[in-house]
Amino acid sequence: MAKESTKCLIIGSGPAGYTAAIYASRAGLNPILYQGGQPGGQLTITTDVENYPGYPDGVMGPQMMTDFQKQAKRFGADIRFGLVTKVDFSGAKHIAYVDNGDEIEADTVIVSTGASAKWLGLESEQRLNSKGVSACAVCDGFFFRGQEVAVVGGGDTAAEEASYLSKLCKKVYLLVRRDEMRASNIMQQRVEKAENVEILWNTETDEVLGEEAVEGVRVVNRITGEKRVLDVTGFFVAIGHQPNTDIFKGWLNMDESGYIITENGTTKTNIEGVFASGDAQDNVYRQAITAAGTGCMAALEAERYLAAKELAI
Repeated sequence: MAKESTKCLIIGSGPAGYTAAIYASRAGLNPILYQGGQPGGQLTITTDVENYPGYPDGVMGPQMMTDFQKQAKRFGADIRFGLVTKVDFSGAKHIAYVDNGDEIEADTVIVSTGASAKWLGLESEQRLNSKGVSACAVCDGFFFRGQEVAVVGGGDTAAEEASYLSKLCKKVYLLVRRDEMRASNIMQQRVEKAENVEILWNTETDEVLGEEAVEGVRVVNRITGEKRVLDVTGFFVAIGHQPNTDIFKGWLNMDESGYIITENGTTKTNIEGVFASGDAQDNVYRQAITAAGTGCMAALEAERYLAAKELAI
């Protein structure tokens, strides 16, 4: 158990956290970064990443996060295992409590705790994650060109994923649990106009089939109880994401889904000296490159905030 002070505390890793650490280190802020419950974030459960600049042959998600971490360490970032479980933003100094008992007092805090995809809760879904099961069509749809895939969900995210995949795939099944979609009218129209998208209403996923990769999905009609197997090689879960922001509730302003609200065009939150980056505040793009971009922004804004405070003294 230790009490420490730092100019900059980064809570969470992944592209946002590690990029913030690179910039904050180079600015001489000597940041401390706690990696959180999933060091490296969602990319550590992603296989091939082919859409991040600088990797012309693609890269495995875990390797990419190792590269980010090494680069941050090269400039002196203090990267630690540990999960911040509680914060106190009531004073001029911001306090974070870590699960190992450490207590960190920081002049600035960069939140990069990310978000987690919501899953159906099937054993087969988790077993085949990154082996044909995905929660991001933009990330992984490229690998299923000319193949048949299924998307589960009824909101805007599902409609958007199905529409995107329809341009790459031979056939897209959209599995909707009810007899109507929650998606906006314009998104529903896009899906309905796509000739290779088939909407299966009142349909739930019974099981994802396959041992080493997705070989199909067994679905069941909620009204008739009829089961059928769809011969798909890709299964995309699009039932939403949950930002990992619970510990900041009561301190930081959030939208109804729990995404941290930042000042337009910045990473500034409603608390001075606290900045939010990555998927914890982005419910639109949720890409590695946009997360890295806001990590850079947060570090630059933290540096400027501290410089302004020093000039004011």
